[in-house]
Amino acid sequence: MKLEKLESELEKLYTTLLEKEEVANAIAASVHPQYRSSSKNLYRYLLLRSTDIRKIQSSLSELGISSLGSGAGYVYNNISGALKLIKLLNGKTWEKNTNMEAIGFSGSKELLIQHANNLFKSESEVRDTEIMVTMPDEAATDKNLLNKLRLAGMGIARLNLSHGNEKLWEKIVKQLKSVEKELNLPIHIYMDLPGPKIRISTIYVREQPGLPLEATPFIELKKKSRLLLIKPDSPLLSKQTSSKEIPLIEVSLPQIIDDLKVGQRVFFDDGTFEAKVESIKNNAASISIKKAHKKKLKPGKGINLPDTNLDLPSLTPEDLDLLPFILKHSDMIGYSFVRNADDVSLLYKELEKLGDENTGVIFKIENSTAFNNLPAILLRAMTRPKIGVMIARGDLAVEVGFERISEVQNEILWLCEAAQIPVVWATQVLDTMAKKGVATRAEISDATISAQAECVMLNKGPYIVEATKTLKNVLGRMEAHSQKSKNTLRALKVAKKGLKDIHGKYPDKS
Repeated sequence: MKLEKLESELEKLYTTLLEKEEVANAIAASVHPQYRSSSKNLYRYLLLRSTDIRKIQSSLSELGISSLGSGAGYVYNNISGALKLIKLLNGKTWEKNTNMEAIGFSGSKELLIQHANNLFKSESEVRDTEIMVTMPDEAATDKNLLNKLRLAGMGIARLNLSHGNEKLWEKIVKQLKSVEKELNLPIHIYMDLPGPKIRISTIYVREQPGLPLEATPFIELKKKSRLLLIKPDSPLLSKQTSSKEIPLIEVSLPQIIDDLKVGQRVFFDDGTFEAKVESIKNNAASISIKKAHKKKLKPGKGINLPDTNLDLPSLTPEDLDLLPFILKHSDMIGYSFVRNADDVSLLYKELEKLGDENTGVIFKIENSTAFNNLPAILLRAMTRPKIGVMIARGDLAVEVGFERISEVQNEILWLCEAAQIPVVWATQVLDTMAKKGVATRAEISDATISAQAECVMLNKGPYIVEATKTLKNVLGRMEAHSQKSKNTLRALKVAKKGLKDIHGKYPDKS
């Protein structure tokens, strides 16, 4: 691209930022003062990434000028700085508009560290990736395990409230507090709300026509196997005979049967089985297996419905009952199944009712709807000071497709860097090592990439101490020279969607 053309393209980007400043100011006025600059920068990043800037970036790189792709955290200063240099090369003098509220490279990094420190209750002056470890049940009685985990590098203990009960969780919390006191090292506690997780409650089979249905510990499936998804009160459960003995899959949330449509995909067990809805009648969905990556399907396994618009509450009655317990015993709460900005407001209202202003909230991005609505979720989340985002890569990979998960997780990192919001990198990090004691090469590579986040989560396993030590070592090597945004490619759909949402709320008068 010739210098004159490059100058013209950069001027278009710069002018757009100036023209949209009224919208940026309206956004900034709606968030917590701590996130005023961050919210404006996120909006500017959406403006930038809603267009294809690959040619501009390539031309800047050819000239040895910092590309726009590495400036997610300081969009205005990055664009104006590049424009000034190009004008100088064209023999012109120029200065940016200093009335624009903006932050630079250093300010962006400082804000991200400040926000991460607030959320994780740290006092670090440099970027230091936290390690979160999911607590096994034995943590309730094995103080030595917790001692080893803390010394290995664990700073945050995760309790998944989808499993166990308050008695067990209280014992784990008590042990954590004891270890914290004995070692004189902080251990912060994170608790997940269960959310409306869709699972297989029971699998029923009939061995022969005329015999009663019986619950089974598993069924064997292959391509073209047929199943019936049913509600817990389905009349099919009391039917004595059937011409075709198809296994009945009772789902944990009966509402999904009402939301399913013919042709939509149904995944079981983190994508191990893929099925398609063939028909729906009598409050049951007939599905056919299209792909089977193993043979056995068991009760308790998760169900993902990436094509279905689910009419489910983000906060279940169980979640609401657990909130007082979580606020009493934890430093951070994980918000499962968040899908849009209204879900954010719903949780915030419940926290306000309970008089809570201090507990950190981490929004788990685990479905395609949440990803598509991420800019709106972030802006609504910014009305509270201690916030973060978790990339729940297991469910998210099933929802968006395994071939897209790398792309999507990078886009989440970029958007959160633009908003200076800390990120938790989760799901299957060093999973084989935690379970078997030896990491795969792919896992080490994945752990290396995780250094881009402000926190990395490990799941439990017999070798979790060794996995924690390994992760600490990998992060220590990578933290000094890793950033979230190395490449800027085509326009981002999530940025276009985010702008559409914003301009619907804050009409653009430019």
